[in-house]
Amino acid sequence: TSAGMAVLLETTLGDIVIDLYTEERPRACLNFLKLCKIKYYNFCLIHNVQRNFIIQTGDPLGNGRGGESVFCKLYGDQAQFFESEKVPRIKHKKKGTVSMVNNGSDQHGSQFLFTTVENLDYLDGVHTVFGEVTEGMDVLMKINEAFVDKEFVPYQDIRINHTVILDDPYDDPPGLPIPDRSPEPTKEQLDSGRIGADEEIDDAKGKSLDEIEEILAEKEAKTQAVVLEMVGDLPDAEIKPPENVLFICKLNPVTTDEDLEIIFSRFGAIKSCEIIRDWKTGESLCYAFIEFEREEDCEKAYFKMDNVLIDDRRIHVDFSQSVAKVKWKGKGGKYTKDDFKDYEKDSDKHSKLVIKDKAKPKQDLKYDFVLDEDLENSTVGHRHAGKKHKDKKHHSDEEEDRKAKKSKDGDKDLRHRKREDDYCREKRRSEKKDRHESRSRSRSRDRDNHYSSSKSKDKHRDESYDRERDRKKDRSPKKSKDKERSKY
Repeated sequence: TSAGMAVLLETTLGDIVIDLYTEERPRACLNFLKLCKIKYYNFCLIHNVQRNFIIQTGDPLGNGRGGESVFCKLYGDQAQFFESEKVPRIKHKKKGTVSMVNNGSDQHGSQFLFTTVENLDYLDGVHTVFGEVTEGMDVLMKINEAFVDKEFVPYQDIRINHTVILDDPYDDPPGLPIPDRSPEPTKEQLDSGRIGADEEIDDAKGKSLDEIEEILAEKEAKTQAVVLEMVGDLPDAEIKPPENVLFICKLNPVTTDEDLEIIFSRFGAIKSCEIIRDWKTGESLCYAFIEFEREEDCEKAYFKMDNVLIDDRRIHVDFSQSVAKVKWKGKGGKYTKDDFKDYEKDSDKHSKLVIKDKAKPKQDLKYDFVLDEDLENSTVGHRHAGKKHKDKKHHSDEEEDRKAKKSKDGDKDLRHRKREDDYCREKRRSEKKDRHESRSRSRSRDRDNHYSSSKSKDKHRDESYDRERDRKKDRSPKKSKDKERSKY
């Protein structure tokens, strides 16, 4: 491509010179040159700045939805746009390439764009290249770095103030409205609702060094608050700490909560006084928070107690910047220490319940035998069932004793169980036999058993067996009948 004719654009940030491809793009260059000649681009906003991509302008409405070709001025609204020129094909290879913006129907009006990076191949064949920036690339890069909103519109206006045609190879078409001088901007053109192009943005103007440092510190604090809100450490970036709470640091580790409360209570009523301690060891971390009921009392303590000697330590007092008193769980689902304590209590309760549930089936199995035996002998009555429960307890004691005995005692246990089964069948046939006779025979049976096993038992087991024998005297007819049947 050969660049020939040139146009100078005077912007609010500097001058840009564009060389036009008049031979390759005659229609696009004619449109651009004649629009510049009738001062169509004067005071047009640069309305789209996408960093390291493109810079778009040429719309007198300033929103990207307007603009018309020079042929509309000559032939009416039906010539608002003109057809794009695709031959010869010129690619967006260079930084600073200038193209006419496609309106979506392969037609062009007045809007054009600058590329701010190289090799934008996907713009080829869509937007018609008709020139390139030869001077003022630094101005183009300055526009590229402008601050923009989410719609890529700069916060501060950047305008084309004036256009100057350096060389025009085309004759003016008949009926072209060429003004005698550059027109003055209208109020509507300058009122974009944003920061004016000629407005100075200088927060430090007319302020002292201390005021500037305070402003910077405030901005930094706001930035940090926003970051803390984003990570969930603050409920709100605009939250303010309470004004009735003092922060005390550089304390002696031996100083207690009561000591501080007594010292600071002379300024007014205190709601709470807490020395922060290590949650594992309980040792003081040498700083505390004191909450007063009134803000006036808090201010008095602040002015009077700073750098005061307490327990051989000079303390430092300041207003608290903590918002720990605010009850919330955070955006990240964070919990307080109290929540963790409640959770631990609930988990302990749950574990105890699980242990009980595991032990319950064993208890059910333990009592199933008693309940079945009671059902079999339900005719005996409530009193008889109570005695059988005592017998069951007695049998369980005998089982513990038999575990320590030899195989002979194991055989007796088997015979004893058989006798219980025989008794159940015998009881259904005759339940009302002579209880006195069976009781006497049962006693003789017990004495025989006692004398036969006394050789293998120690003194302690003899005494326990005597107690068992005494209890057998009052046992139910069931057991005495069992003894009688076993004797036969």
